[in-house]
Amino acid sequence: MSDNDEFVRLTDPFRRELLAHCYRMLGSVHDAEDLVQETYIRAWKAYDAFEGRSSLRTWLYKIATRTCLTALESRSKRPMPSDFGGPSDEPTGDLRESTEVAWLQPIPTAGGSEESPSDPAAIVTSKESTRLALIAALQHLPARQRAVLIMRDVLAWRAAEVAELLETSTAAVNSALQRARAELKDAAPAQDEVVEPEDPRERALLARYVDAFERYDTEAIMGLLKQDIVWEMPPFLAWFVGRENVRRLIEDQCPGNGPGAIKMVPTQANGQNALAVYIDTGDGVHRAHSLQVPTTDGDHVTKMMVFFDLTLFPTFGLPDVHPDDLPAAVPAGT
Repeated sequence: MSDNDEFVRLTDPFRRELLAHCYRMLGSVHDAEDLVQETYIRAWKAYDAFEGRSSLRTWLYKIATRTCLTALESRSKRPMPSDFGGPSDEPTGDLRESTEVAWLQPIPTAGGSEESPSDPAAIVTSKESTRLALIAALQHLPARQRAVLIMRDVLAWRAAEVAELLETSTAAVNSALQRARAELKDAAPAQDEVVEPEDPRERALLARYVDAFERYDTEAIMGLLKQDIVWEMPPFLAWFVGRENVRRLIEDQCPGNGPGAIKMVPTQANGQNALAVYIDTGDGVHRAHSLQVPTTDGDHVTKMMVFFDLTLFPTFGLPDVHPDDLPAAVPAGT
């Protein structure tokens, strides 16, 4: 077996959890994919010097974390619209887009894992440690504080290990962790409303939500939203609070306002249920439009993050055209 074959065999099992780690650091699934690739390139180049003083997993995490910290030196945080000011009360008319902002992105939920809950890979890719609310809150931390909090509270590294990685003292790590926890508590919304995606109440709620949207029944949609629902939708800077604002937003801005114009495909993002939205704008083909990531309390949708980044669809394994419309989307004679 060649050194390259051995390297791939030994390191490839860590790729998924390293992706989750880089995503927590960066808030972007695309950037995380790039930096995981950079991590493996750096690891391959240094593999001959790996002496086994630490586990291979720990060694890879050190490389990945340093790679992320270097990348963050030239990148700003990944925000959501609510980071730019208070909510808007005017959901009609032209909504301002900001395509120059590098927005927060969701990540597909890692599926099919059968590891023990105590297994390191299961811990680092757990739903709780990739919730969108947590990833958004992490963006408020300076890069090194972010790294300290993730290494200590998610990966459960000892303070001395983190100090060695960051080339600082254990006391400095403990101080950074204390500050990071305090800032995170201020930045993160309450987590008591998060319902597990397998919860029968949430599944039933979202089934009714999909049905109402596909029938374009705004009354039914509103009945499924909490009175003070929060609705954010990057790259649009405006965000909204309250059922009535969301009603006006949907009625004025949704391009597929009519029964049958909207179709939805269930998926999962950040350990939460999500919905891929496809809209027919007049030619009979439902094309990719947005990705909705709802937070619910089991009875109502309490928050909705809507992402209009179409590059996310292939990342989530979603087609550009709704599966029911694929034959109709292929021009005759091709």
